[in-house]
Order: sequence, then structure tokens, then C-alpha cells
Amino acid sequence: MDILGTAIGLISGAVGGNVAGKLMPKSSLGTLWNSVAGIAGGGIGSTILSMVGIGAADPTAGGSMDPMTLLGMGGSGLVGGGVVMAVIGFIRKAMG
Repeated sequence: MDILGTAIGLISGAVGGNVAGKLMPKSSLGTLWNSVAGIAGGGIGSTILSMVGIGAADPTAGGSMDPMTLLGMGGSGLVGGGVVMAVIGFIRKAMG
């Protein structure tokens, strides 16, 4: 995955973390920490899905970025960010 793919995964992860925080207000960590958890999850999600071959296995194939590859990177970051934020939020809620 190249730098553009990484950036898309991290940014969409931050968005996913904040969306998950708005959908689950009792598990929300606040805007800053929702973003941090989302960035971590977005990076992890994009990396795992690109390693498996789903979404963005080779974003430079053909010499240009395919729009479906970009959507795959964004979607995997969005979902990964939301999942990691939700898991951290549930753990924090269970401990408190």
C-alpha cells in the first residue's frame, strides 16, 4: 500500500471512529479519543484487508489509482476505525 492508500485509511478511520462514537454515545470516548482509536483501527483495517487482497491489494496496478481501489481503502478504514473505537469504548465502559 502506498502513502495515498495509508492516508485514506487513516482519515477514513478517524471518521469511522467519530461516527461510531455518535451512534453509541454511552461508549463514546470523546471526539479526540474517538479519532485516535479510529486512526489506529483505520490503519489496521486497511493493512489487513490489503494483505488479504480485498479492496487494495495493488493500488498502483495499471499505473493509476482505480476508483474502486480508493473506495475499498476508504471503506476498510471506516469500518476498522468504527470497530476499534467500539471495542475500546465497550472495554472502558465495562471497567468503569
